[in-house]
This record gives sequence, C-alpha cells and structure tokens, in this order.
Amino acid sequence: MNAVGSVAWFARHEWRLAWRDWWSMITGGKRKRLPAAVVAIVAFVAFMHLVAYWMVGRYANAAVDRQALLSITGSALLSWMLMISQAMESVTRAFYARSDLDLILSSPADAGRLFAVRILTVTLATTMMALPLAAPFIDVLVLRGGWRWLGGYGLLAAMGAAATAVAVALTVTLFRVLGAKRTRFVAQVVAALIGAAFVIGLQIIAILSYGTISRVAALQSPTLLALSPATDSVLWWPARAALGETIPLLAVLATSAALLAAAVAYASPRFGDYALAAAGIGRSGPIRTRRNAFRGGTSPGRALRRKEWILLRRDPWLMSQTLMQMLYLVPPALMLWLSFDRGDGAMQLLVPVLVMAAGQLAGGLAWLAVSGEDASDLVATAPMPGRSILRAKIEAVLAAVAVIFAPLTLALAVASPWHALIAGGGIAIAAAAATAVQFWFRSQAKRSQFRRRQVSSRLATFAEAFSSIGWAATAAVAAASLWLAAAPAVLTLMVLGGTYAISPRAHNG
Repeated sequence: MNAVGSVAWFARHEWRLAWRDWWSMITGGKRKRLPAAVVAIVAFVAFMHLVAYWMVGRYANAAVDRQALLSITGSALLSWMLMISQAMESVTRAFYARSDLDLILSSPADAGRLFAVRILTVTLATTMMALPLAAPFIDVLVLRGGWRWLGGYGLLAAMGAAATAVAVALTVTLFRVLGAKRTRFVAQVVAALIGAAFVIGLQIIAILSYGTISRVAALQSPTLLALSPATDSVLWWPARAALGETIPLLAVLATSAALLAAAVAYASPRFGDYALAAAGIGRSGPIRTRRNAFRGGTSPGRALRRKEWILLRRDPWLMSQTLMQMLYLVPPALMLWLSFDRGDGAMQLLVPVLVMAAGQLAGGLAWLAVSGEDASDLVATAPMPGRSILRAKIEAVLAAVAVIFAPLTLALAVASPWHALIAGGGIAIAAAAATAVQFWFRSQAKRSQFRRRQVSSRLATFAEAFSSIGWAATAAVAAASLWLAAAPAVLTLMVLGGTYAISPRAHNG
C-alpha cells in the first residue's frame, strides 16, 4: 500500500475524485443509466470517425508543403487554445469549488505534494477531454496515411501539458494582481476569451477576406501562406511532431514537460495560500445590507425577477459559458455589418444562427432559474402562488435573453426589416420553447451542478437541442418563403408535443 501523504497516495485521492466526477457527469450517479451511456459513447465515437474520414481522409498522404504545415499548425493551435480555456476553468475550480481544502491544509501532510498532484490531474483531465475529439482524426490519418501519424497522440499529450502550464501561470498571475474576489470572475472571462479568440479570429479574417464565415478559407488564404515561414523553420515543429518526425516530436514533448514542471514547482508551494484566500471570500468583514432593498409598493413578482437577475449576474461559472455564446455571435454580427450593401445572402445565414444561439442560452438560464434554485424552501414561502413564482422566473429568463439579442435584431432591422422580423420571432419562440422544456422537466438541483445539468434528464437535453435546431431551420426557411416554413415548424411542434407528453409535468399535472 502507498504511504499516507505520499505522492501516490494523493494521486489515488485525486483519481477517486475525478472518477466520481466523471461518473456523475455521464450517469448522474445512477448505475441503470450506464448501458445507455455506453451506447451513446460508442455511437459518438463511430460518428466522429465518419466525420474525420470525410474531412481529413483524403489528406493523409498529401505532400508535406507549407500549405499542409499551415493547416496542421492552425488546427493544433485552435485545439490548444480550447485546451487552455478548459484547463484554466479547471484550475479556477480547484481554487474555489473544492470542499476538502480546509481539511487537507490542517493535516500534517505536505500540501505542496497534493497541489502538485492536483495540477498533474488537471493536465491529464484536459488531455483526456480533448482525446474524444482528436482521436478519430488521428485514427483516420493513421489508417489512410501510415503509422507516422501516431505522432499526433504525442503532440496531443504535449499540448495538454503546455496548456495546463499556461493556465496555471495565468490564474496565479490574476490571483496575485487582482486578489481572490476578482480572480473568480476575471479568470472565467479570460478562459472564455482564450477559448473563442482563435476561432473568432479566423472567422473574422475569412469574413473580411472572402465574405464567408468558414475558418478553412482563412487557413488556405494565399496571403497567410505567403507570410508563413519556410518549411525548415522551427515554428513548424509542432506540425512535424504530428507527422511523426522524431526530433521535432521529442523537442515538443521536452518543452511542454519543462513548462509543466516549472508551473508545478512555482505554483504548488503557494497553492495552499491562494486556496485559503479563495475559500475566505465573503467570510470576513461586516455584512453590508441595503435598507432600500424592499420598498413599499414592490410586488413579490418584481422582487423575484430582480433576485433572479442578480443571481445570474453574480454567477461566475455561468458568465464564462454565456460570454462564450455571445462571443461566437461576433462573426455573424460582423457579417451583418458588412452585408448592408450586399443583398440578403449573408442575412439568410444570420437568422438561424441568432435563433439557435437564443434557444441554447435560454435553456441554460431557465435551468438555473427553475431547477437550480438553491433557496427553494425560502422562495416557496413568498406571499404569491406557485404559478406566479414560476412565471416570474420565466419572465426573468426571457428578459435576459431579450436584452442580449435585441441590439443584434435592431441592427438587422436597419439592413432588412423582414429578416429582423423573422429573426425576432424565431428568437422569441426558440427561447420560449427551451424554457418550456426546462419547466416540464424541472427537478431540484444546485446551481453548482450547472455543468452536469444534462444528466438530470437526457431527454430534456436532446429535446432542447432539437427544439433550437428546429426553430432555427424554420426561421431560415421563413426568411426565404413563409409558406415553406410550415413544414419544419410543424415537425418542431411535434417534437415539443411528444416531449411534453412523456414529461413528468404532463403526468403530474
């Protein structure tokens, strides 16, 4: 057995926590859901291999020129930015969301070892989360192009180590500069920005250069190709590592390992102080109250809506996901701005994008308001009927969605009032439908379980996704022909009707 307090002992502890987190995320803690989860995973892996075969199969034996190196490097850089975002969120959660730090720091064990293991665990988790998306493409390239493409797995491991090192450095820097209170919010915003920056940047380049939102067009740009270095440049070593070249692969692995070792050596001795500071947020200092919080004449519904808006604004984990969705609206907004004098082509694409984004955002906010109510007992004592409480929560969600999408709809109205009318109607319907699905399948949970809300009811998750897709398709067709839009609208209504028929709300009344 491993000695208590040793690195191996802490590693077992972290592995146990990671396994429980993964099990809860996949099955919701219910063993009977495991067969369905396994089937879903197998189906996803098979589907991703088909997608990979279609996308990269024909390039497996392509010549190694600057265009190939540029495409591989761009794809790897995109993945790496997303891995940094995920690693930064994991490191931030290690500061703020763990409930075992007080116990561990008060024990005679060496806390530095624990935090070193915890950083290595984040590295492993970050790499494993990228594996299901990267592995199908590497497998197809190996199958079509030979064993040299196995270097892609080595590059993936190096990217995970380097991403964690950068995430630790950024989080610790923010903590030292901004303090514990501000870092909790700023780190989530920075993580969202990092995750979306490269994708959005490529899309903006493609829009400005070619009038398309495709990232592939930007990577195949003759201008970018002309500015790229020669094929023997060290900057291409990550791409050559993916191609299985020995020296570049060893160099990339050694560099990423050195970065991770430096991050562990610097951060692990200080991690305990940062964690204690984070855990102490809100525990010290006088409690400030606002005497004018409840004024005479304020209705209970208005007070409840205001309470929901305050909680949504204060939720740092929600901020990162909402900001990510809003950032991905930047390219469509840019295309809208550039398409004022180009006719309706770009607007035809913008309408379903806006509707889809609105449905997804409304579903997340509705879950927080309806199912993620931490003070459900207190809210139940409010001097208003239960229906009025739910109506106030739904109104708060729809108002938040309206505030976000109203400026884009107004900008669309300047270019085309018809497309703005269709987009506005689609946004309202998609948001209302997603909110209704969460209302039908509402169950008591905690706001901290927002990341795992899909396991509470997979049917609700799929219904919400199909609803958003259906209303986006309806809006896209309606922008061209209102009569033809009846077909996707009816299909979407049938999906929602079937969802309601089998929902707990329909059976419980």
